[in-house]
Amino acid sequence: MKNPFSNSSSDSVWYNLDLSAIVYPTLQRRDFSSVYRLSVLLTEKVDPVILQKAVDLTLQRFPTYKVAMRRGLFWRYLEPNNRPGPYVRPDIRNFCMPMSFHSDNRYLIRIYYYQKRISVEIHHSLGDGNGGMCLLKTLTAVYLRLCGHSISDGFGVLDINTSPSPGELEDAYMKYSNLKYKPPRPMEKAYRVRGTREPVHTFHVIGGIMSVSEVQKAAKRYHATITEYLNAVLLYALLQKQKSEFHLKLRPVKLAMPINLRRFFPSQTLRNFITMIYPSIDPRLGEYKFEDIVTHIHHYMHLYIEENYLRGDITTNAAAQRNPIARITPLFIKDLVVRTFYARVQDRNSSAGITNMGRLELPEDMKPYIDRFDIYMGIPYSSRTNCAVISFENTLTVNFASCIVESDIERNFFRKLVEDGIEVTIESNRE
Repeated sequence: MKNPFSNSSSDSVWYNLDLSAIVYPTLQRRDFSSVYRLSVLLTEKVDPVILQKAVDLTLQRFPTYKVAMRRGLFWRYLEPNNRPGPYVRPDIRNFCMPMSFHSDNRYLIRIYYYQKRISVEIHHSLGDGNGGMCLLKTLTAVYLRLCGHSISDGFGVLDINTSPSPGELEDAYMKYSNLKYKPPRPMEKAYRVRGTREPVHTFHVIGGIMSVSEVQKAAKRYHATITEYLNAVLLYALLQKQKSEFHLKLRPVKLAMPINLRRFFPSQTLRNFITMIYPSIDPRLGEYKFEDIVTHIHHYMHLYIEENYLRGDITTNAAAQRNPIARITPLFIKDLVVRTFYARVQDRNSSAGITNMGRLELPEDMKPYIDRFDIYMGIPYSSRTNCAVISFENTLTVNFASCIVESDIERNFFRKLVEDGIEVTIESNRE
């Protein structure tokens, strides 16, 4: 949007943080990053010199990612960043580390390479995984063109010689949160994973690579989609974990699952446009067989993943930002309120996080140069594990991220997949 207080056209474009982005800078601390990673594995070894040229060309097309974070009296905002960078660098073992808003020439994006892999790390204030994947796809296409390959636009690969459309830059939350009714959101403390916290800057990843067709076959046996099936497997793993521990009182096992709102509202935004749902199982009601969990999740998804409910949810979230008192409350007070609410209420509302970006599509002439994609959620806020799923062609990857020593949940998860006839190849950065 235009800053009405500036007369300079080059310095007059800045962006309010969207409804989701407001929260992430407030919560950031040395052991919680609000950073996620997207990776692509090519069929050729990456040339870092060519990759840097591709980054410089591509970021010009993504103005909401080529920005720096600024702090105002009442709100934070993003302003154009014309400093040199971001620079590509060799990959590191403990990735998704917190981003300082003042280092790396103030960029909130990192680009890494390792052998055939290109990885992009993005601060969640800039956009969600769908917007970030559009950036990675476009960057990869530009890189391949510089390597001499002919790559078409489309399927999330943007033409870098065109200007962004207004829809790509919009805050879609405020556009579609237009109900007069604000539905209440029930909150109940969920089971929280007990684990031994690792030292700061230690980040564990355990990933499973498998066949889409095998996962689909297993899901069909339970009359479920792949998303429903994998959600049920994670809930099953968490229930097993809670059952193996001593508890005076059992708690509901709940997942925090982002929903891509672009599926329901006609927005092209490359910024954040997601909301959360919380599939759950309550062991206080009795024993659940795995088949029962799948059935429960199937009906939950059909009940809550629909336009009316989702519009009501984002309307409730937007109400605080529209509140006249909140608008004139100093930023340091807003930060204190958000941090307190998140730590005491929001973070305790789920046992683990899971996100599924679904099946990625690419231009046909780009597919021969791509092996697979990966997505990694960042450092969890508490001692829990986060799970991210993505598929390309017939390869599906599930990546767990945590900062605790124990890996019981990951073990329970992949063991269940193997029991259901799915062959899993495990990769990890753990020693």
